[in-house]
Amino acid sequence: MQRPAWAPRSIDISMPSVARINDWFLGGSHNFAADREAARRAMEFVPGLPKIMQATRAFMRRAVHHAAAEGITQFLDIGSGLPTSGNVHDVARRAVPDARVVHVDHDAVAVEHTRAALARDPRADAVAADLRDPRTILTSPQVGRLLDFGRPVAVLLIAILHFVDDEDDPYKAVAELRDALAPGSMLVLTHASFEGIPLPPERAGGAVDVYKDIRNPLIMRSRSEIARFFEGYDMVEPGLVPMPLWRPETAPEDEDPYAFCGFAGVGTTA
Repeated sequence: MQRPAWAPRSIDISMPSVARINDWFLGGSHNFAADREAARRAMEFVPGLPKIMQATRAFMRRAVHHAAAEGITQFLDIGSGLPTSGNVHDVARRAVPDARVVHVDHDAVAVEHTRAALARDPRADAVAADLRDPRTILTSPQVGRLLDFGRPVAVLLIAILHFVDDEDDPYKAVAELRDALAPGSMLVLTHASFEGIPLPPERAGGAVDVYKDIRNPLIMRSRSEIARFFEGYDMVEPGLVPMPLWRPETAPEDEDPYAFCGFAGVGTTA
């Protein structure tokens, strides 16, 4: 397998990455043959995976605009992935020209390309870190330089928590982030679920097995389990709902059925 010139020498390009698989689902070009093969195998079970990612991205845009409308100018995007068009940085800057944005990912390609894209931007940066270790994120030089936790921050956990196993205690990680936030801050998240998927669970489970095979287990949680991540937050209306139903800009009946395969919500700290 030929290594593209832009690929860091430190990574194994034969091992698929969730960040690069999602990049391919969203029409990006920073992915390898192994990523595309894994994506196609998952789509054999759940053909609408690209539609799910598009719905996820659409919710993120609406949520960032909401945060900006509420006066938030600081954004911490954990599990940011590749800097494909319409990412958090792009959306936040359109809403708030002087917004400060820190992207976080543990994927080397995602971090390197985000840093390259932001090289001339003094109000944005990327951190190589993992949600499972919130302290590393919060104490990173990039976060310390760009974000003021004495003022409201929007923390985005978009399509990441379903890749954190219960053994790694994702609820504790989210609570640690919450405890660092000033009043008026926001938690913005999406999470995959079998609830609402237009397929028998056993068929959708085939896609779950594909992610398990590439060492990125996909944890499908129920709505009540996902709601626990918002402990300590006041939910923004309409609460925790299927992604297309959170303050929609288009008629829900016009959405692809696969867009309803995950829950989304926004909470604020008191």
